[in-house]
Amino acid sequence: MNKIDLQNRHAIVTGGAQGIGFTVAERLLSSGASVTLWDLDGELLTSAVKDLGGGGTVDGVTADVTDAGSVGSAAVATAEKFGKIDILVANAGISGPDLKSWEYPVDVWKQIIEVDLIGVFLCCRAVVPFMLRQKYGRIVNVASIAGKEGNPNASAYSAAKAGVIAFTKSLGKEVADQNIAVNCITPAAARTRIFDQVSPEHVNYMLSKIPRGRFLEVKEIAAMVAWMVSEENSFTTGAVFDLSGGRATY
Repeated sequence: MNKIDLQNRHAIVTGGAQGIGFTVAERLLSSGASVTLWDLDGELLTSAVKDLGGGGTVDGVTADVTDAGSVGSAAVATAEKFGKIDILVANAGISGPDLKSWEYPVDVWKQIIEVDLIGVFLCCRAVVPFMLRQKYGRIVNVASIAGKEGNPNASAYSAAKAGVIAFTKSLGKEVADQNIAVNCITPAAARTRIFDQVSPEHVNYMLSKIPRGRFLEVKEIAAMVAWMVSEENSFTTGAVFDLSGGRATY
């Protein structure tokens, strides 16, 4: 495993109590960063902090990424405890059910947009002012290959992740002259608990689209993110980093 230098950096990982977020947090800690996990599930959050070693390098804050007040309070609490916020990995998300667009319940469609797109916006909105004060920051927003291609029977998820890509490009331009890099990743499917939300047929569809012939490993995501949030990533911003196993065509 390559050693990424994140010494003296503090990171926030949303949705950090499990899956991709947990593995990213684990990698950032191993690279020398301190980490605050934000998650809505308080019980799972407590367990994750313990599993990551606890102590003074990892902390957990219960936060609802769809609530501006909750996110704002979490950002203030994090900055007060650790003195700064250098890194944000906006990972929290849900997939929703597999349904044709015309069959999708309106309230569920809106919920997915709230979590997967507006949640990313609210987290960035709360954290960027801290980065502006120190003229340094690294943000990685977790989008999806679905945001580029539009998966059938996943219109809400696809639309939300497409929005994350566009938002990342906008924000990246707004803070480019402040030594703040804002990029996103577009992973193909990885086996996490989010698979519990989709049908076996949809899982098979996603696998069939990956030329590598396998699902993405969460450790592969963490490896890319670790470099993206490092000081070494000093020029690229507003960009999309693919983790699609060859699926992406642009």
